[in-house]
Amino acid sequence: MKKLIFALGIILVTTSISQSYAQCNTEKHIEACIPKLQSGFTFLKSYNIDGQGGAKDKVEYSYVFTKGATYQIMICNDGEATDGIVLTLYDSSRKKVASTKYEGSTLSSIAFPCQVTGIYYITFTFEGSTNHCGGSVLGFKR
Repeated sequence: MKKLIFALGIILVTTSISQSYAQCNTEKHIEACIPKLQSGFTFLKSYNIDGQGGAKDKVEYSYVFTKGATYQIMICNDGEATDGIVLTLYDSSRKKVASTKYEGSTLSSIAFPCQVTGIYYITFTFEGSTNHCGGSVLGFKR
């Protein structure tokens, strides 16, 4: 009997955790973001921004950028604002090279002219976010 109650408890906890995480539909944000890339930029990659309802304080990805290309990274979520999602771009030495945090406001995108080929880290943090959920797209142009 104790084993049955324990197993049911595990199932209930697992179900409630998966339901709370499933509420973040990053794909709908990504689909809305792709057409918003500026004219001349070609879509490269999408990123899920799922802070799991506040359980994660950071979501990070990496991508190899090429010298001479300009990259645009956009954040999309419900509404026009970024809902407290801040994008910070770091070079291979983890030096901050760009951010959507600018003069007290948070922008929805950045354009980064790459001067050095290498791995760059795209980090999303949540500053006062209510949903901890969004999508992001990366585009480039030469």
